[in-house]
Amino acid sequence: MSGSGYRLGIDVGGTNTDAVLMRGREVLATAKSFTTADVRSGVVNAVRMILDKAPEHRASIEAVMIGTTQFVNAFVQRKGLAPVAIFRVSLPKADGVPPLAGWPDDLVEVTGSHIYMVGGGALYTGKDYAPLDEDALRAAAEDARSKGLKAVAISANFAPIRPDIEEKAAAVVQSVMPDARITISSKVGGLGLIDRENAAVINATLAELSEKVIGSLQTAIADLEINAPIYISQNDGTLITTETASAFPILTCSAGPTNSIRGAAFLTGLDEAVVADIGGTTTDIGFLLRGFPRETTAANYIGGVRTNFRMPDVLSIGIGGGSLVRRGEGGWTVGPDSVGFRLAEEGLIFGGETLTASDIAVRAGQAEIGDPAKVAHLPDETVEAALDNLHRQIEDAIDQIKTSNHALPLVLVGGGSILVSRALKGTSEVLRPAHAEVANAVGAAIALVSGRVDKLYDVGAMGREAALEQARKEATDAAIAAGALEGEVEIVEIVELPMTHMKSGSVQIRVRAVGPLAALA
Repeated sequence: MSGSGYRLGIDVGGTNTDAVLMRGREVLATAKSFTTADVRSGVVNAVRMILDKAPEHRASIEAVMIGTTQFVNAFVQRKGLAPVAIFRVSLPKADGVPPLAGWPDDLVEVTGSHIYMVGGGALYTGKDYAPLDEDALRAAAEDARSKGLKAVAISANFAPIRPDIEEKAAAVVQSVMPDARITISSKVGGLGLIDRENAAVINATLAELSEKVIGSLQTAIADLEINAPIYISQNDGTLITTETASAFPILTCSAGPTNSIRGAAFLTGLDEAVVADIGGTTTDIGFLLRGFPRETTAANYIGGVRTNFRMPDVLSIGIGGGSLVRRGEGGWTVGPDSVGFRLAEEGLIFGGETLTASDIAVRAGQAEIGDPAKVAHLPDETVEAALDNLHRQIEDAIDQIKTSNHALPLVLVGGGSILVSRALKGTSEVLRPAHAEVANAVGAAIALVSGRVDKLYDVGAMGREAALEQARKEATDAAIAAGALEGEVEIVEIVELPMTHMKSGSVQIRVRAVGPLAALA
């Protein structure tokens, strides 16, 4: 991170909205407020708390960085999703597995199974095997329009290699459905057709919601009279514009855990560690590698749907400050369900009637929140049993996320980090850095801008070094186009995947480049 500009970092979680004001590497003020149903109010509340602490810095804020889990929460909970017209441009090929295959029944019902198979497509070499059937596509679009559909997903074979096919199809559909919000799969996924198509459909279901949420965030910043550009955190911990986030909400689905891991790295100075972000609803456990979250190499699932876009390797378990504590046949258990942002109303320490993990932490003397007198009646045996269960679940999750038996530091962040009071197996030490409770907001505030390339290159024809150099240049150019400072962009990841099942010398090359915001230079 470079520059000494003032930055406001905000993270809108399912339970809490956190905010931090930073100048360079210095944390000037922090705040935490409950997330609200309209999003805007929670952001306004948190930022006003910041400005009350440091009012003289309002006019100095040069950029606002926001991370949000609103979109992934909506998809997982099946709330606010739009029905989608799904166009697959592939006939006479790629019709063996239809769109929405393997989707949960309740999600299929939401999307509506409005599926249109259209002729056209290209091979992995980029050569057409069939021209786009514009007449059939136009007829399909007219049918979708007659149904009142306004969310559209378009996919085609090997679209990352030949994006022009999807772009041409999108132009035809838009001419028939001028009000449609169109997602083309080459913008959101990798090479595999089914997983990439799934990602496009997920994005399309969120299109209408994304406009509302991003609009609420923009309104909140305007209401606060902060005159600075707004950026949104995406899955890899880097920034995109509000326009991009509104069009591609799926790119933000894992921004919360990613920001926490990046924030943990910044607050501790560590390059390698296990990070546990304990919020009000879940504990997200990830692996910090070279200062960035380790990314998953396997297909990932969102709300039960398999996709192939890049996501951090994060394991989530139902342990948080609002987790319900119950006694069952096997003894006392914590989670996985939670009162979420209703903790301030339902938790015992706040005068409610629900026993939560936060109540246990206060009774154990680990935290000073709410009214301790309201949990004084809890027996020591109950407290110890609940804490045993809580720590055991976190230890099991850490064991799953690690790739070796080598003990690593564990960094605890998030407001729920007060729940951990013991050493944990598999860790060399447990760290709670200053400002750990708003590490996700810190991660948003320090975020860089990235550019990516994920394509097949004919190494046999152009040579390996030339292919790698071209991929590096394309990733660097993409980062600069996204707002990174030219001359300060660095390559942080290069992955080569030889396509041994193909006769040619094709190699899939993935490159990620990152750089500081030019706006803060």
